[in-house]
Parts: sequence; structure tokens; C-alpha cells
Amino acid sequence: QVQLVESGGGLVQAGDSLRLSCAASGRSSSSYAMGWFRQAPGKLREFVAAISWSGGSSTYYADSVKGRFTISRDNAKNWVYLQMNSLKPEDTAVYYCAAGLTAGLRMVPNYWGQGTQVTVSS
Repeated sequence: QVQLVESGGGLVQAGDSLRLSCAASGRSSSSYAMGWFRQAPGKLREFVAAISWSGGSSTYYADSVKGRFTISRDNAKNWVYLQMNSLKPEDTAVYYCAAGLTAGLRMVPNYWGQGTQVTVSS
């Protein structure tokens, strides 16, 4: 079992930056690929970014966030981060941390965090 706890969400204005954090715990949590997904009201949950278990050798981004968001991880501390710059109102959603066996644009999570709200005002 892997437990994931997100933090860092909040209310910001368009153009601002925000960093989400995810604390992972549990057996072999550092061996999992990690990712971020988001779900806006009335929409399906969608992939945002993912990073391989080996500490950053491979990263993947949805086209909608490429160039603005950066995913990173600290395997020593079992933390995963999502740095979000140039935020737009359409980035408003609940953001979920996820752990899975492999990273990629079609990452399939085995574990989910509880989510953290990000609201971007125009």
C-alpha cells in the first residue's frame, strides 16, 4: 500500500505561480512512477504530468500544461512536486497525486491522494 497526501493548493490570480506537493509513504513508494491528474467541475479526471520512478529521467506532460508546469521528485524524502507557472482560469480543478507502475501520457494509477483544490481567478 502507498499513501499519498497532497498540499499546496489555493486561490491565485491568472499569471501567478503555485507549487503542489505530494508526500508518499508506504512500502516501496519510491519505486513507483508518480503523476498528477486534475478534475474540473463537470469534467472527467485528466492526466497532467508524470515522472518515472528513477528520479526524473523521464517526464511527461499534457499538451495543455507543457512549458508551464514542471514535475519533479525527491526520492530521498519521498516527495513529488508540481510547479505551476503562468496559471490560467482553465487550470482550476482539484489536483490529485497518483502512483503507478509506469509513467507516461497514459499512466494508469494504482493509488490516489485525496486531492487539493486549485482555483485561478481571471
